[in-house]
Amino acid sequence: MGDTVGSSNSNASTTGRATSRWSLQGMTALVTGGTRGIGHAVVVELAALGASVHTCSRKEDDLTECLKKWASLGFHVTGSVCDVSVREQRDRLIRDVSSTFDGKLSILVNNAGTNVTKPTIEYTAEEYSFIMATNLESAYHLCQLAHPLLKASGAGSIVFVSSVSGVTAVNSGTVYAATKGAINQITKNLACEWAKDNIRTNSVAPWYIKTSLVENALQNKIFLQKIVDRTPMRRVGEPEEVSSLVAYLCLPAASYITGQVISVDGGMTINGGLYTSG
Repeated sequence: MGDTVGSSNSNASTTGRATSRWSLQGMTALVTGGTRGIGHAVVVELAALGASVHTCSRKEDDLTECLKKWASLGFHVTGSVCDVSVREQRDRLIRDVSSTFDGKLSILVNNAGTNVTKPTIEYTAEEYSFIMATNLESAYHLCQLAHPLLKASGAGSIVFVSSVSGVTAVNSGTVYAATKGAINQITKNLACEWAKDNIRTNSVAPWYIKTSLVENALQNKIFLQKIVDRTPMRRVGEPEEVSSLVAYLCLPAASYITGQVISVDGGMTINGGLYTSG
């Protein structure tokens, strides 16, 4: 009878450990640009898995509306108005996060981004600087600022929302592609440099996803067909198909995964030209 009880306790303990590997309960997260598109989906995904989430948006009305909706769903989400392209506002955002989460941060999701698509020779200096500041400089600086908080958590995870344009050539614009290629390399460098601090770093690289950033382009049926023809799965993706991977990379179950750039692209980046028609 003693053996039976011991076995039961052991099974319960094993079940508990297995469950905790697939939960973010008790963890804290910062998700930039969390009121729309992929960022919104990431906030919902992390909060549903038990994390307390802080997010930001340039638009106060959007942020207020989302916070009310998330509260009605029982999610623990707070927020700050912040334009991540502005250094002083990034400083203030991390101060807010540190205050909200008592100096510890489990997860940083660098999601906020922008784009201007045009031929390379037509970019103005202002456009170049704006895209670089929003996509690259902000993510790099937020990692710097968040490092002490991530280290203090004991097991930190950084996830960059990159793009397949940082992996292969697509028609999204050279400047945007340059920021995403740089983010992919930062991912690898930080994974090695900050492993000693028990901070993992990964990137997800989406192809065309149904978000406000590309909705106008996808309304062009000819353009949409070109995207579909290049994609073995014959469709564009949904924000939730990206956020699920982001969440997985933050879970304890992913504790040995770091320095990776994982495409979420319906097979586009491995398409050698065989799948170009229905």
